[in-house]
Amino acid sequence: MLDFIPENLDFEVGFEPTKVDDKKYVINRDTGEYIAVVGKDFTCASHGEFYNKVMHEVTENLSERETEGAEISWRDAHKNGWAMMDMRLPNVKQRIASPKHETEVSQRIIALHGVNGTCSNLVFFGAIDFFCTNGMIRGDHDKVRRKNTSGFTIEDFIWKLKQSREDFYAQADRLQKWAQTDIATVDVKALLDKIMKSETKSEKMYSLYSQEAGVRGRNVWALYSAFTNYATYADERNGFNLRNTGHDTNAVTMFNREQEVSKWIDTPEFNQLIAA
Repeated sequence: MLDFIPENLDFEVGFEPTKVDDKKYVINRDTGEYIAVVGKDFTCASHGEFYNKVMHEVTENLSERETEGAEISWRDAHKNGWAMMDMRLPNVKQRIASPKHETEVSQRIIALHGVNGTCSNLVFFGAIDFFCTNGMIRGDHDKVRRKNTSGFTIEDFIWKLKQSREDFYAQADRLQKWAQTDIATVDVKALLDKIMKSETKSEKMYSLYSQEAGVRGRNVWALYSAFTNYATYADERNGFNLRNTGHDTNAVTMFNREQEVSKWIDTPEFNQLIAA
């Protein structure tokens, strides 16, 4: 279908009945592989059809300058039934500077699609930190959610896409304020205990914050960078390794971490910190 889509995700979707009246199988028609069991009324477009629409609107509604040099990475899970496209726009960028450190962030467009009933069509807008490639999703209010059906329309996506550049620079301004918000006198470990409600996780996060603060300074930006590091890596670099469950769900787990970070920065404790 589309040469920018990985071969393992570029397949026709089919269905077959099961022995249970209200269920059916989702099938990869190209390989014959059974992907999932869904409700009998479930319908969906293929990954190719969905991402074709997304890419068409991106090129139609953003300028050539904004999309020039765009970098696309992919994640997949659940026997290729779940897919994520992460597009980075290096020309839509903003400088973030603290007294100790300087970096740039650029805009992201993240599109999720499932043919196995695990997720609706979702598009998120966020940012990427050039210094360490930590991903940032701005929050639940920045996603476009539509029902996952073959009749999927993306009017809401088009509207949000047109606003995305302005929203990105507004977010960058907020990050700059965080870089200038000193928290040297804040008990960050106690703050993390309240936000995460897990002693083990808060200890690991405090260690990660200390590393970020050593580079960026003791400010809110360093704390947020520790959060986004957690959502970007899962190995010895940050101590938040993934458990080997024997299933191909790592990509979903990492995206869920980004959602977790969005919740952390929306807690009363974090909001009090940035309001101080």
